[in-house]
Amino acid sequence: MAELKAKLRTDLTAAMKARETTVVGTLRMALAAVTNEEVAGKVARELSDDEVLKVLTREVKKRNEAAEAFAGAGRKEQADAELAEAEVLKSYLPAQLSDEELAEIVAQAVAEVAAQSGEQPGQKQMGQVMKAANAKVAGRAEGGRVAAAVKAKLLG
Repeated sequence: MAELKAKLRTDLTAAMKARETTVVGTLRMALAAVTNEEVAGKVARELSDDEVLKVLTREVKKRNEAAEAFAGAGRKEQADAELAEAEVLKSYLPAQLSDEELAEIVAQAVAEVAAQSGEQPGQKQMGQVMKAANAKVAGRAEGGRVAAAVKAKLLG
């Protein structure tokens, strides 16, 4: 079993004993999402820690989007509940990169692509640069932030 999945299960048990309803509900939903991912596809399989991290990142993104939707509809209590769940899940994710660290990683990715192709990458090579940058970022920044940084670097 993935180490992170095991940690989620032990933390769920501890939260149940401490009667922390928000944490219990959030961890149950996260474990259900992990289980759904494991049985998706033709053959059931165990997820690695990296794959569990991707599932948790996706769940955080869902919570943030739901909170925005609730806030936009004037439903502050539900928006706050979604944000609280997102915070619980964020505690299991690696620390997010600062803008400077992200810019440095993007610059390295651009340099790698330039070295491979022999010319300075432009807008057409954005996919190659994104692939190299995402490999280095490894879940420490949202895809939208990475894409914006890559686009800014390639255009400017």
